[in-house]
Amino acid sequence: MSMPVLLLEAAGPESEALARTAAASGHPVHAVTDAATLATYPRDLRRLLTGCLVTDFAQPRQACKDITGYGHRIGVKALLTVNEYLTDLAARASAALRLPGNDPERAAAARSKALMAAAFQAGHVAAPSTTITDNLRQVRATAAEVGFPCVVKPADGAGSAGVTVVTSEEELEAAWHAARTAKPMYGMPRDERVLIQEYVKGREFSVESLTQHGTTTHLCITRKHTTRGVHRVELGHALPAHLPPAAERALLDQADRAIAAVGVRNGATHTELVLRPDGRATVLEIGARLGAGHIGVLIQHALGLDPWRALWDIALGHPPTLTPARSGYATVRFLTTPHEGRLVAVTGLPEVTSTIPAVVVRAPVGAGVGPATSNRGRLGHVIVTGHHPHTVDDQADQILRQITVTVDQGNRT
Repeated sequence: MSMPVLLLEAAGPESEALARTAAASGHPVHAVTDAATLATYPRDLRRLLTGCLVTDFAQPRQACKDITGYGHRIGVKALLTVNEYLTDLAARASAALRLPGNDPERAAAARSKALMAAAFQAGHVAAPSTTITDNLRQVRATAAEVGFPCVVKPADGAGSAGVTVVTSEEELEAAWHAARTAKPMYGMPRDERVLIQEYVKGREFSVESLTQHGTTTHLCITRKHTTRGVHRVELGHALPAHLPPAAERALLDQADRAIAAVGVRNGATHTELVLRPDGRATVLEIGARLGAGHIGVLIQHALGLDPWRALWDIALGHPPTLTPARSGYATVRFLTTPHEGRLVAVTGLPEVTSTIPAVVVRAPVGAGVGPATSNRGRLGHVIVTGHHPHTVDDQADQILRQITVTVDQGNRT
C-alpha cells in the first residue's frame, strides 16, 4: 500500500538510502530541509521526492508547526530522520502528528550532551564524570581535579567536531575555544557551554540497535578505529565485533540503560562506549539515529539485514525484519591526509569487486584539505567484506597501504 512518508533532511548518504528505500516500496517521499541545503540536492535525489517543505531549523518551534501542518496536508503515515541535529525535532513532530516516535519530553537528551549527562546520571548509566560550564576558570579547576588526560567537548556538537583530548594545562585554553566555536548545522543557536570529562581508557565500540514500542533489539556491536592524539576522529568501523560473552554483556547492558535514559521508544540508536581493561563498559554518548559512517551499509553486507527498510517499518508501525540472513563481516576505512593544502590526487585505489563493494573519493581534486580534526575531514572511504574478520581486516589494511593521497602544501586554503 502506498503511504506518504516524511524525511527530515534527505541530504547525506544515510538519508538518501532512506529516501531510495521508501521510494522503491512505492511510498511517496517528502523531505523537510532548509533553503540553503535544498539548493545542494543532486538531481537524482530530487527525482525521488514527491514533495519538499522548506523551513528554518534554527527556529525549532516554528519548524515543528510547519512540519505538523505539512504532514496533515499530505496525510503522512511515517516520519524519520537520521540527522543528528534533527532527532529532537523529529520526536516532537512525530508526537504532534500522532506517529510512532520517541518521548518528546526526553528526546533532547540524545542531542544535547549537557542534558545527556544528567539523563545518564538519573538512569544509572555508567558514564564519564562530567562538569558543564561556560567559564574557562572552571574548566581549569575541573581539569586539575580530574587530571590529565581529560576531554573537552561542546555541549551540543556532533561528528567529533570541537572535541579535544587535553594532556596538559597549557592545552586547555585552545580546547576551550575549539569547543565553543564548533558550529551546529542549519545556523542553529549554539550552546556556549562546554563539557569537561574524565578520559576513559580502553577499546572503543558502538552498539547498533533498533527499538519498537519500547522493546530493543541489538543488531550488532561495532569495533571502532580512531586516531590518537588531540583529536579522536573515527578512521574506520568493523562489524560484527566478536567479543567474549562477559564483554558483550557489559556493553549491551549499558546500551540498554542509555537507550532508556534518553527516552527512545521507536527508532534506531547508536551508542558509543569504551570497554575498560577491567571489563567494565562506559557509555560516552548516544545518538537517537542509525550510526553514520556507512554503518548501515556494513550491516547490510555482513548480516544481510536492511536497516533502512526496518526503520521505515518501525515508523509505519509494522513489525520489522531483524533476524540476520547471513553471518559475515564488513569494515569501512576512511581516507585522510596529515597535511594541509590542495588535493592533487588520490592514487592506488582498488577496483570495485564483490568483496570491495565501495571505493569512494568524496573530496574533489583541487579542494582544500587538511588533517581530520572531525569526521567531516575524511576524504573518502573503502568498504571490504568477507566471512573471516582477520582476512577482511588484513585486506583493508593492505588496501590503505597502497593508497597515496597527494597534497600540494604550497597552495593552502
